[in-house]
Amino acid sequence: MAVSKKIHLSIWSLLLAISLLGQVLLVRTDSSEEDEEPEAVVKEEEDVLVLTDDNFDEVIYSRDTILVEFYAPWCGHCKSLAPEYAKAAKRLKANDPPVSLGKVDATVHEKVTSRFDVNGYPTLMFFKKGKMHPYDGPREENGIVKYMEERASANWKPPPEAVVTLDQKNFDEFINKHELSLVEFYAPWCGHCKRLAPAYEKAAKTLLKNDPPIPLAKLDATAHSKIGEKYDINGYPTLKIFRKGVHYEYKGPTEEYGIVNHMISQHGDASKLVNHLKDLRKSLKVDAISVVGFFKNISDPIFTTYMDAANDLRDEHHFIHTTDPDIARVYKVDINSIAVFIPERFQTQFEPKMHVLKKATITRDDIIKFVEIKQFPLVGHYNFNTEKKYNKMSPLCLVIYSVDFSHDHKKATQLWRNKIARIAAEYREITFAIVNEEDYPNLMGDFGFDDSGEEMNIGILTGTKRFSMEPMEEFDSGEVRKFLSDFRGYKLKPHIKSQPVPKKQKGPVTVVVAKNFDKIVMDKTKDVLIEFYAPWCGHCQKLEPKYNKLARAMQKYPNIVVAKMDATANDVPTEFKVEGFPSIFFAPSNNKKNPLKYDGDREIKAFSKFIREHATVPMASEEL
Repeated sequence: MAVSKKIHLSIWSLLLAISLLGQVLLVRTDSSEEDEEPEAVVKEEEDVLVLTDDNFDEVIYSRDTILVEFYAPWCGHCKSLAPEYAKAAKRLKANDPPVSLGKVDATVHEKVTSRFDVNGYPTLMFFKKGKMHPYDGPREENGIVKYMEERASANWKPPPEAVVTLDQKNFDEFINKHELSLVEFYAPWCGHCKRLAPAYEKAAKTLLKNDPPIPLAKLDATAHSKIGEKYDINGYPTLKIFRKGVHYEYKGPTEEYGIVNHMISQHGDASKLVNHLKDLRKSLKVDAISVVGFFKNISDPIFTTYMDAANDLRDEHHFIHTTDPDIARVYKVDINSIAVFIPERFQTQFEPKMHVLKKATITRDDIIKFVEIKQFPLVGHYNFNTEKKYNKMSPLCLVIYSVDFSHDHKKATQLWRNKIARIAAEYREITFAIVNEEDYPNLMGDFGFDDSGEEMNIGILTGTKRFSMEPMEEFDSGEVRKFLSDFRGYKLKPHIKSQPVPKKQKGPVTVVVAKNFDKIVMDKTKDVLIEFYAPWCGHCQKLEPKYNKLARAMQKYPNIVVAKMDATANDVPTEFKVEGFPSIFFAPSNNKKNPLKYDGDREIKAFSKFIREHATVPMASEEL
């Protein structure tokens, strides 16, 4: 009986254990089911998925094909696209297979926006199995639907790249084979290179259809560093034109149609052959210099050197060459000479009508340097075609009045220019140019001539500094000479473009203008965080409430100032390199000449952490 009782108890214990184990398993199963989070529901607006920094990757990778629009609420083009985009989204939801359309407010979700280097609105791109492809289709309902249906097909494959990928093995062959080609030297991590890529590819496709085709290529200069070093690649992207292996600087635009037009303009000879005196005179430019080469024949090595220089400068100047010895005799120049002809419009008695390069051996660099030095007449014309060239010159004296070379006003325009030329001849170290005041109202403002009612105003530019001459009631050459001599003798104070100094600071953020910049920002007893903004900038407007809150929080620290300055209405010191809006810098009290640029998140906590890390006086560590 004792044994039987023990067996009975053991069986009972076993059954009890099995029962308990089952309950435990049931509880664990129920618990795991409860712990599973339901799949997040993505908000839709008119059948368009609303994508954010948080849900973007999840949505993109969960759909085979999806089109995404990066937009800004204030963008007119985005508003025009919205109804067409919504209608396309509704139709594509029912497609087999279904295609999703999404949108990202680029002004709010900056992380994902910056990840894809979006810098314009609207920007559209589609994703196939998570991989991004640029969208180059229509922007109306039927076009969007057809474009995306094609890419949703299981048989769709991206077309082969029109841009040729170069490496160590094929680089030399490529550049030597083609009469004309363009090569992009890039780095895989470079944001500017990524932004260029879609436009570069589209341009490549178009140029392959050109007659003759003009190939475009790219080289990863970080993977093939020896090639990059050979061509002095110091930044990315760098574009270079090649002509049968000889390289030239690319000076054109970096958007699709700009690349196409610029490369087509590069086809053909950079210099025009003219062998009749009458034709040469007709070929000389009326309002810009002409460079003329005088040669015995085009098989001479110096002609090849001349053409190399002409190709370098073909975007900037007009080149002609002749092999007629009679033309050389008329102009009294030796064979194998290069001359820069001053246009008749700008000739004066104080300078020769042409400048001749005289040297036993002439190199490509000699010609380029010679043309660059002689490209400006004694008093030229600062206008929309020449301003980039003149802006490189320092010091630059601008004589601003009503400039008009049309028949009725030419005489008056030249009268004033010739008066200036007589003076300019005495100040050869200064570059002089006349400017039409109606074309450049911004210059009038920059020099402080807005309210000047005088017929002529004169100012000098040296880099970022401007020196303004007091307006003359009547033209007085003595006063002009005194102004120029005082500038030469460092006796002038630069004119500062500035808004009025605020009579009273209103609000938590200190308003800075150019006239009080040194007093506030360069104060060596204060650490200053300053935002350079533009009134029209959407990002600046979005930042404003957060920046105000940050300023209020920092008011308890007497050594810290949170400030802002309208960079469009005030001169910005050179130490603060404003390259976009908003640009934010921290000027510590102990190192004002080397301000720190803020590149962190535009959130209060991030600003607070940055200030605490760089403040010259210890701060409390509490979060805002």
